Amino acid sequence: MASPSSGIGGNGDEPNEPASIDELFNINFVPSELFFKFRKEIEGLRVGVNFEFFNYQSNEYEAKLVLKPLAPDRRWKFSYRPIRGDVQLLSKKIPITKFLNLQVGIGHSFQMNATGWKWKLSTSFGGDGVSQIRNKTSIGLFPGFDLRIGWRAEYVLPEIHGAVGTGEPVFNMTYGRLHASIDRVETILTHAS
Repeated sequence: MASPSSGIGGNGDEPNEPASIDELFNINFVPSELFFKFRKEIEGLRVGVNFEFFNYQSNEYEAKLVLKPLAPDRRWKFSYRPIRGDVQLLSKKIPITKFLNLQVGIGHSFQMNATGWKWKLSTSFGGDGVSQIRNKTSIGLFPGFDLRIGWRAEYVLPEIHGAVGTGEPVFNMTYGRLHASIDRVETILTHAS
């Protein structure tokens, strides 16, 4: 969406009407993904069962069994998805630079009888690295019960500019915009031994 401009002065034109507040600032509080995670800590490992609901229009659902070490420097995560019929062994996110992470993994699909590997470069900024921020916020409500909220904000900062002797307005303003959304809500129940 192109940001609207308001020209004032300079060429005698009437200023453009600013866009409505709904076009400039939009926050969606309805998450597109809901996760229910049940975790049990057993002898240095965390065993988890995840139920994932997404895409309300077609009511997609997925279950996942996850196994990973409890150590703070955990280097791997194993997952099994019975509906898809695949297993994966993923590394933890490895920092490449301050804002860039690498994750590698190997997996096998029983439905396709195929084994392969994958890799992913990611950053918390997402998008073009400037105009989008993605993050997860965790809230510990009480011991063994956490709420994790994945959110995203896309923004364009306002800009003021102008010109003299060029036929352009002396003063011109481009309104910024903010589109934010809650993408994921995770309810996490943990039972420690």
